[in-house]
Formats: sequence, structure tokens, C-alpha cells
Amino acid sequence: MTRAGRAQEAPGQASPAASPARTPAAALAKRTALVVLAAAVLFFCYWRQSQSVPLSSDGSGNVLQAWDMLHGNLLLSHWRVSDVSFYTTELPQYMLIAALAGLGPQVVHLAAAMTYTLLVLLAAVLARGGARGREGLARALLAAGLMLAPQLSATSILLLSPDHIGTAVPLLVIWLLIDRFPPRWFIPPLVGLAFAWVMVADSIVLLTGIVPLVLVCVLRACPGVVRRGERPASRRYELALAGAAAVAGVAGSYAPRAIAALGGYQQSPVGADMDLGQLQHGSWVTLQAFLELFGGNVFAASYFGARPALEVVLVVLHLAGVIVVAWALGVGLARIFRFGELIVPTFAVAIVLNLGAYMISTHAQDLLGAREMAEVLPLGAVLAGRVLGDRIPAWIRAAKRWLVPVLAVLMAGYLAALGFGAAQAAAPSASESLMTWLAAHRLSDGLAGYWQANSTTVNSHGRILVSAVVQAPGGKLVPYEWETDDANYDPARHYANFVVAGGAAGLPAWSAELTFGRPARVYQAGGYTIMVWNTNLLAKLAGPGLR
Repeated sequence: MTRAGRAQEAPGQASPAASPARTPAAALAKRTALVVLAAAVLFFCYWRQSQSVPLSSDGSGNVLQAWDMLHGNLLLSHWRVSDVSFYTTELPQYMLIAALAGLGPQVVHLAAAMTYTLLVLLAAVLARGGARGREGLARALLAAGLMLAPQLSATSILLLSPDHIGTAVPLLVIWLLIDRFPPRWFIPPLVGLAFAWVMVADSIVLLTGIVPLVLVCVLRACPGVVRRGERPASRRYELALAGAAAVAGVAGSYAPRAIAALGGYQQSPVGADMDLGQLQHGSWVTLQAFLELFGGNVFAASYFGARPALEVVLVVLHLAGVIVVAWALGVGLARIFRFGELIVPTFAVAIVLNLGAYMISTHAQDLLGAREMAEVLPLGAVLAGRVLGDRIPAWIRAAKRWLVPVLAVLMAGYLAALGFGAAQAAAPSASESLMTWLAAHRLSDGLAGYWQANSTTVNSHGRILVSAVVQAPGGKLVPYEWETDDANYDPARHYANFVVAGGAAGLPAWSAELTFGRPARVYQAGGYTIMVWNTNLLAKLAGPGLR
């Protein structure tokens, strides 16, 4: 290890000369078995809780993209994806699961459980850092505990379709690379490549990883701002990390254009709308979202009296975790210029940037937009573990009589919340009844609104293809250019003869008649109007891009 490498070690990390003897193979095997068992239990609980929320067309679209990639369309030619592609993160994961489990809604729930389990384990490992013994264990347990039991109302944000929470997995892996390896010339290039890889999938990493790292490293490089003990080699290394991250941000932002130029998917523009006029409301929503992510949102509308008493108690207990994270955030910001620490101030700045950007964005209208700041959860958990975890053993020794019972109650509450989430009944997809009706009437190719389209296709395991259409100015229907495959609208490839109208945010029946004329048959089923023609409707539908 170089002298600069020793300077980069986290506080409390033992020197090589003082490190304990190598762990015996039997003890190592025992620890590995315990970790595997814990991971299996967590995976099962998160899989069960994920199933309590019905699958939507957003996640279904990602399943169909992964299925298409699995069958040779690696660049997703003809696809129009959303403003976040997940191309290098969740889509490869979906490909792997679909290859094993087949096309269907199970892909989303299995992937969600896998992602969140990995996040809990990665947060524990990263929070532990170089600490050993009781301090290292306390760090890891605190970080994992803060993430252990997602609030039920946050299931769709943390345990369902691909979203920004999944981007935290490669982000934490990048930080493990920075934190666990001593400074070497090849680390900054590897970090830059990893950041660029993530940027292709989700530009939120600019707020949660790239910009915070650049800001902290550049600030610390200013002469005279870092406390005593700094070494020039460390400053150069941090600037190299910042430079690599900045280059990755630029390269990753152009990658979707390059993929499109090669014949791959077309990505919708990334929205960055701000509305300072709703700052007061945005601040209130941001506070609730922060509480929601850490399981302690007691301000949800009609919460008290509308939920089981046990759930209310469990949510109140989670407020302790919220307080711990808020405390750690303050400590982390105060350590920006402390030499020897990089992960703590960077994570603190990342949390502040993410919260601030969400607060002034148009997403801060209700808690559904909390997905835009979901990475605050793992970042906050790691930060709390690094800053406060190693103090817990000392606190226990100093106040054992009252602190141990308090910690025991909190631990029991978090474990109970984990079990409570896993005990929820599985919810059928909103389009399941529609899929069943279409299959019974042998209708296999048609059109519908976005929220009925992809979800019906995935629920049928691909046996029924329903493509999304939307009203254009004037009322006629045109292809919906969001999470859709242009090839599905080609009359030379497909014969679509029905339209599904009605349902939640569905199409009006009159738009279908205006576009395709009077149907040959009309059915009413489960709140939907199913209109059937004796002709290929795609021949009368304006092609993609002609809206």
C-alpha cells in the first residue's frame, strides 16, 4: 500500500501490521452461510411485499424490452423508451430473470426483490468500511437496519418496476471500488468507465454520484481548505477521480444518441422542469417523501384510523431511523474538508443535491414522485452507518440499562415491519381480468390505452399483443411513443382487429370510431368496452412519429 493509500484509509481502520490473523476456514464458511441465509430471507420477504402492488405498464414495458433483447434485438431497434432507459442496469437483470422464469409479471417482482436485497447487503458492506470488531458490526447493522423494512405505501417506489432506486446498486459498487482499494493509477479510469455505464441507463447518477464527487474533490483541492494531515498525492488522486467522473458524465449523456445512430432505441428527452412557484408545497412533499423512504411517514393522508393499528405503530418506530439519518447528514456536511474521508462528505452532498433538485422540480406534486429521490435511502443508510455506527458500542457501555431495551424494541419493530410487509396478500394486475376475457374470446392482437397495453401483453405471457395508442389533436388515435415497439404497428407484421376503450385512464370509444369507423361487434366486460372490426386496424393507423 502506498503512503497516499494509507492516508485514504477510513478512520478506525487497522494498519496491515496490526491486522488480526487470517480467519479460519470454518469460521469464514459459517459467516458466509449466515450471509446467504439472511439474503435468502430478505429476498423472500421483499418478493412477497412486491407482489402486494399490481404490475403496471411501466414495468411491463421494461419486461418486453428485456425479452426482445434476449431474443437477439440487443440494441432495441424500433423501440421508443422513456426518458430513463435502464439499458445497462435493470434490463440486463430482466434478461437474466426472463431467461430463467419466462415472460410474465414474475420478472418484475423477482427483480425488485433481488435489487433491494443487493442494496441492503451493499449498504451494510460499504457502511462497515475498514472498521472491524464491534464497531464494524455496528456500522453494518445500522445501515442494513435503516433499509430493512420499506413502508407499505413506498412499495411501488422501492419494490416494483425499474426506477431510480435500482441505479443505487451500481453506484454503491463504484464506491466500494473507491473505498476498498488503495489509490492506484487505474482506479480513476475504472470509476469513470463505471459511471459512464450507469449514465447510459439513468442520468440521475449525475445528482447522486458524479456531481457530488466532483464538487467535494474540487473544493478540497482549493489551497488551505483541508485540515492538517493532507498529502499532495491524495489531492492529486481525488482530482483524478473527479476528472474521470466528469468525463463519464459527458460521455454517458451522449451515449443514447450514439445508440440511436447505430439503429438502436430512441429515448425520450429527459425532463428537468422546475417550478419555483410551488416551492412551499414542494418542500412539504419532499419532507413526506423523505419520511416515506425511511418508513416513517406519519403524515400520509387519512393515515391514522385508516390503517391497522400495528402498521401505525411500526411507522412511528421508524421515526427513530429518520432522526439518525438527519443527524448523520449534518455530521457529513460538517466533514467536507476533513482529510482522510471522501465517502462521508460526498454522500452528504449527494443527499442534499437530490433533495434540493426534487423540491424545486415538477415531480414534487405528490408522493408518487418520490421515486426521483429514492437513492436518498441507501445513501442515507450508508452515511449513518459510517458516521454513527461505531459510536453505538460506546453508547451501550455508557448507558446499558436504558439504551439496550430501547434498541431491542426498535430492532423488534423493524423486524416486525419486515414480516408485516411480507404477509400482505398478492394483488392481481389491473389488466388481468381484461387479459382473461380477451383470451377466452380468442382476440390476440389489438390496441388500447397505455395503462392497459403493455401490462396485458405481459400478463398473457406474450400470447396477446396489445399496443398502446393515444388521442392526437382532433381526436383520432395514433401510436403512443413511450415504452413501445414501432414494429408492433406495422400492418405487414401484425393484424390488430380490436380496441379496448374505457378503464382507468383508458381511451374514449368515440375516438376509436372516429379513427377506424363503426366496429362489427362491441362487448362490455369488467368496465371495459371492447370494439372488434373485421379488418386490420393498423392499415388505418398513422405510423409512429406522425402524431
